[in-house]
Amino acid sequence: MNNDSNNQQAQEIPQSQQAQEVQQSQQPQQPQQYQPQYQQPYISPAPVGQLKTNKSLIKFILLNLITFGIYSLVVMSSVSESINIVASRYDGRKTMHFCLLFFVIAPITLGIGAIVWYHRISARMGSELRRRGIQFSFSAADYWLWNVLGCLIIVGPFVYLYKMFRACNLLCANYNAIG
Repeated sequence: MNNDSNNQQAQEIPQSQQAQEVQQSQQPQQPQQYQPQYQQPYISPAPVGQLKTNKSLIKFILLNLITFGIYSLVVMSSVSESINIVASRYDGRKTMHFCLLFFVIAPITLGIGAIVWYHRISARMGSELRRRGIQFSFSAADYWLWNVLGCLIIVGPFVYLYKMFRACNLLCANYNAIG
């Protein structure tokens, strides 16, 4: 008899659980409040694209001779685009594209626009080198001393271009590494 009462209790327990489940399903369910889990988007400091770090004076001179000066437009345009990508979000400035300078501004201003452009881009590259902590000396003084006064010793503009390409390569490499 004891076994029969145990079986009866075992049957009653599942039946009572089933009854509770039926009652709960018949009651109108209150909507559960949805609490969205907002996550901050991950912002990678690394850049989306890689900037070229292969500017060299020898290649510049040789390809400039072979292409009758077209390569210099390509390289200087690349320098102006690179400095805009690297520095614009920090200093809020934008350097004029070299083709606009070469074809429009310089002829209208009789070359004064080119002098101002080279001074500004040299100063901007120098300040970005200092901001990023890169140990390379380059500034607007290099433009005036090597490119302008250096014309007297003939090799001055080449030293300036070497330093400018080196500074641009260092900035692009740093940007490629850490953004």
